[in-house]
Amino acid sequence: MTRLPRTSPRGARTAPKGTAGAAEKDGGAVSWRRKVVETPRGDFEVFRRGSGPPLAVTHLYSAYNASGDRFAAPFVPFREVFLVNLRGAGASSWSGAPSELSMATAVDDLEAIRTELGFSSWDFAGHSTGGMLGLCYAVAAQAGLGRLVVAGAAASRWYNQSPECIYHPRHPEFGHMQDLIERLKTEGLSRGERARLAAERTALSLRHPERYQSYFGGGVTKEMAVRRLEYFSTVDYAAFDVRTALPGIGIPTLILVGRHDVQCPTWCSEEIHRLVPRSRLVIFEDSNHYPFLEEAEAFGAAIAAFLG
Repeated sequence: MTRLPRTSPRGARTAPKGTAGAAEKDGGAVSWRRKVVETPRGDFEVFRRGSGPPLAVTHLYSAYNASGDRFAAPFVPFREVFLVNLRGAGASSWSGAPSELSMATAVDDLEAIRTELGFSSWDFAGHSTGGMLGLCYAVAAQAGLGRLVVAGAAASRWYNQSPECIYHPRHPEFGHMQDLIERLKTEGLSRGERARLAAERTALSLRHPERYQSYFGGGVTKEMAVRRLEYFSTVDYAAFDVRTALPGIGIPTLILVGRHDVQCPTWCSEEIHRLVPRSRLVIFEDSNHYPFLEEAEAFGAAIAAFLG
């Protein structure tokens, strides 16, 4: 296990100058190339950037566009990154059946996309519920994966069972967070109002919320796929627990977490690290839920050491 201070420790591998740090700084301001991948399971919208071995990035309820993604940007110097809109997000297929929004369906869809792109395997990186999906992916279909990166995630629905989690009723910001989540689910919100509520929600998960503008400035304009969020919170969440299957994950796995993460507290990542045999845990001492922004240089160094 590695604990990273605010700056990279002496002797740590750092990202090449002008690569990982620069990629995160622009957060995706350079347009990502759009591609629609036609598979037997439907058509999926992906955005590509970088070169090298392939790596997929997605999140359970984000809708990406050509402006990219701040979590995905640090991987671009080391991989060709495929930012995937899951079923029902962006321009990806969805019949309207709620069950198609499940994590299990997402794993099958990712495998169909990988196969259609012609890759025998690819790496996967996910943050928050994207990391939870990554664990499900490795449990169900690790033959299609080379390496796995899981950031700010958990291995079961019990991440909210300790009061340091903002989803626990005894957390001081619990009520505020719940109110924002419910308001964000409202259909018909103006783009400006949705952006304001999302920013307020995100700031609750920053170590230094006063730095919100410096972290989230720039041109990234991804949106929330509300129906996917609804499905996760009402259906998938109740059944989510992959802990007993994690010892069967045999691929190299990097687990990243902020020391002060209020969404998936540090103990969740420590639990994943204990259960996944070939895993490495990196804790960022001055970060909350967004270490790729809050400690971008150290985060880039961790990625470089794992993928470089």
